[in-house]
Amino acid sequence: MTSVIYTPSEFPDLASKISIIMNLLAPVSTIMTKNPITIEPEDTLQTAQEIFEKYHIHHIPVVYEGELVGMLSKSDFSFFKRGFNDDAFDNILVDVKLNNYKVKSIMIKGLGKLDVDDRINVALEVFKKNLLHALPVMENGRIVGIITTHDIIKNLAADNSAVNEY
Repeated sequence: MTSVIYTPSEFPDLASKISIIMNLLAPVSTIMTKNPITIEPEDTLQTAQEIFEKYHIHHIPVVYEGELVGMLSKSDFSFFKRGFNDDAFDNILVDVKLNNYKVKSIMIKGLGKLDVDDRINVALEVFKKNLLHALPVMENGRIVGIITTHDIIKNLAADNSAVNEY
């Protein structure tokens, strides 16, 4: 019996699919945002608003004494801030809310977490099953990064084989 060896150049469609699969098996640490900006539970929501605006982010891990205790999403923040209203009187109410409520009052406490060595495909499964958009990445009990659906989309878009496949 004779063995035949094919090279990827003989099957360009297969090569691009393998490239995508290999990328999904890489650790989340290869695409996560390292050293994410964090906030404390006792910080005011005004501080959270300043962070969202200054850094153009949508999720802020909440840390107390070095331990991850929650996550504040921009969508939860925005809903708390305004609900479905948008009139002049509400602007006064918004200012009062932002300066008198703490991050701990609206943060999400039950968090999914990933280990720094977990693979990207694991993150995809967690996002899909739990309808999440951000996951803290942990190493030795400390947050070292955050991975978001945006990180995955950005990296797939930058991968020429993924763009060519599309």
